[in-house]
Amino acid sequence: MRKKNYKGRCEKRLINKCRLHCKTYDAIQAAYVEMLDKDPAVVEIQCNVPLDGEDVKEYMTDVVAIMSNGEIRVRECVFQNVLGKPMTMRLLDLSQSYWQRRGVTDWGLVVDAAEE
Repeated sequence: MRKKNYKGRCEKRLINKCRLHCKTYDAIQAAYVEMLDKDPAVVEIQCNVPLDGEDVKEYMTDVVAIMSNGEIRVRECVFQNVLGKPMTMRLLDLSQSYWQRRGVTDWGLVVDAAEE
């Protein structure tokens, strides 16, 4: 979950299941989008979906996938080293609540692998 006006490094890529160019802001998001693009159960991928609502209006969700059965899958991409931080937890809670209010039950996290 990022702010709508996020100014970090952005990579534009053509993904078959995205309507427009897909903008990814980190390696986790890029890898997850590529994985979804290869998944035959995924019909459409949306990256950086703006949230509407007073409590979340300045944020966007990392990845929304529309499945072939019509279900919506929402994922937030998070680096493990910030996962326990209070602000990260607050934003993830906001995202999960936002999508639950809209009837989405398949909400989850994509976290980078732990380094050994």
